[in-house]
Amino acid sequence: MILLQVNNISKYFGSDVILSNIKLEVKTKDRVAIVGRNGAGKSTLLKIIAGEYSFDGGELIKPKDVTLGYLAQNTGLQSDSTIWDEYYAIFSHLTAMQDSMRKLELKMTKEEVYSNQAEYDKVMAEYDHLQHTFKEQGGYQFEADIRSILSGLGFKNEDYQTSISALSGGQKTRLALGKLLLTKPDLLILDEPTNHLDIETLSWLERYLQSYPGAVLIVSHDRYFLDQVVNTVYEISNHRHQKFVGNYSKYLELKAAQYEQEMKQFEKQQEEIAKLEDFVQRNIARASTTKRAQSRRKQLEKIDRLDRPQGDDASANFSFSIEKQSGNEVLKVHDVFVGYNRVPTVQSPFTFNVNRGESIALVGPNGVGKSTLLKTIIGDLESLQGDIQFGANVTIGYYDQEQAKLTSNKRVLDELWDEYPLKPEQEIRTILGNFLFSGDDVTKIVSTLSGGEKARLALAKLMMKKANFLILDEPTNHLDLDSKEVLENALIDYPGTILFVSHDRYFMNRLSTNTFELEPNGLTVYLGDYDYYIFKKNETLEKLKAQEEERNSTVQSDTRKTTDYQADKEEKKKQRQIQRRLDELEKTITELESQIEELELELCKPEVYGDYEKVNTITEQKNNLEAQLLESMEEWESLQ
Repeated sequence: MILLQVNNISKYFGSDVILSNIKLEVKTKDRVAIVGRNGAGKSTLLKIIAGEYSFDGGELIKPKDVTLGYLAQNTGLQSDSTIWDEYYAIFSHLTAMQDSMRKLELKMTKEEVYSNQAEYDKVMAEYDHLQHTFKEQGGYQFEADIRSILSGLGFKNEDYQTSISALSGGQKTRLALGKLLLTKPDLLILDEPTNHLDIETLSWLERYLQSYPGAVLIVSHDRYFLDQVVNTVYEISNHRHQKFVGNYSKYLELKAAQYEQEMKQFEKQQEEIAKLEDFVQRNIARASTTKRAQSRRKQLEKIDRLDRPQGDDASANFSFSIEKQSGNEVLKVHDVFVGYNRVPTVQSPFTFNVNRGESIALVGPNGVGKSTLLKTIIGDLESLQGDIQFGANVTIGYYDQEQAKLTSNKRVLDELWDEYPLKPEQEIRTILGNFLFSGDDVTKIVSTLSGGEKARLALAKLMMKKANFLILDEPTNHLDLDSKEVLENALIDYPGTILFVSHDRYFMNRLSTNTFELEPNGLTVYLGDYDYYIFKKNETLEKLKAQEEERNSTVQSDTRKTTDYQADKEEKKKQRQIQRRLDELEKTITELESQIEELELELCKPEVYGDYEKVNTITEQKNNLEAQLLESMEEWESLQ
């Protein structure tokens, strides 16, 4: 079933074209990604589909009964309610049904209903219909769904009564995502849903979206996430679109192959045109060959000339170099606790070394202290305990994930030039141009820049420092897919040492030589990239599981070997007692079921359901017997 059709949608902001003749189709179960540079119009297209923006041309077709759920970028849940109350309120229609069912149950016990068969049947029919609807809409499982979503997003049972207004921005963003997932719309529209998610939560979200019953439309810069989730990619570039079937890696492969094929066709046609033009030029003036030249000229005029294939838009172009090399030992961290207000973030101190040339990824759940550790290493925070020592000739370049130091009212040009006043203006402009700040962009005020622009400016400042030890906190945040690849290539070629925090698993795989995992109980070192780290983690879990099974098996074996005759006799005696009790219970259950059935038949007799007192007496007897039946069945199940 087609859930959404976008036909030739166009959008202008003033006289600027944002989108032109965009086509897009989403069917049930589709997993669609929209990719493109920052500013290409991806979020604008999502807002048009969600009904938040109007459009200037084309049409948007959606069946009336199709529901849409939209999560804008960095949307935080704003509420004074507790987490549980906010999520519980999503299912107010089910709790209202529940209340109606209770009222109908009470109504069925009233004399005026019991004494009127037609009225009783009417109430019973209404109750049956309501109960069926309640079950079909998930009435018996919505609380379990709430707990499942909250657990997946990293919230524990003890968090449920926390007021949402007291949470961090990242937690509010996760709650907004969870609230949308609980509504289960036919089409889920997500703009950068992976922001503020740690790796464990990202993995959970991937599994959730893979099995989501509806369709999903996503804008994301997380390539690993896109590879795991989507099956169709729409690229928006130069205000237009192209469709590719497959995940993100397949899209890159198909796009490269398409460009190569188009370039070959263009070059072949250019070669053919050049030959024809050369023939015409050499032969048009000669009487003996002028007719053939005129024929070639007509052939030239008929050619439908191909445009040169457009490659990607201009990319950032930079590299990192060092002024001088450090010693072999770059950093030694010994028995260090980090935290705020004298409260450490983990239970055990950190001890590790960083050597020249290594590229180390710090991973771990949000809140475990990854950024706090980096800030302690560079001296922005004091350590609570332990020693941090740098090796010989170490110079540090630090990248802050929040770009907290880029809030000035300076122009972009001056932000960089003021730190390097001896550099000529043209050199500063050239450097900024390499980071896609050209023309009037260099006169923009820093505080007004977008997240992506601030990220590029921060990277430009980092490059100019020529430090031999880069400490990077979420360097790929706010960068589009192309800029991420440029940054990766620059860091892969960097001759210094790198210590970085990232949730971008694709980035970590390409860059890291070692992986340090921070957990509440301490730090573990893995001598490989992210995939190696996951492999070793799973291997360790499998070993622990096998050891546990082996211990259990050994215990059982030893128990069997040491079981003497008396213990065996006692066990058999216990089994006989259980069996006798089971036989008694089965007999009791049969008798109770028979008695309940007799009472139900009694209630159907006219002389009974017309007598309010008799109905109440028999109903009370029936309820007591049902309670006894339930108790007997629970004991039977327990013994079984």
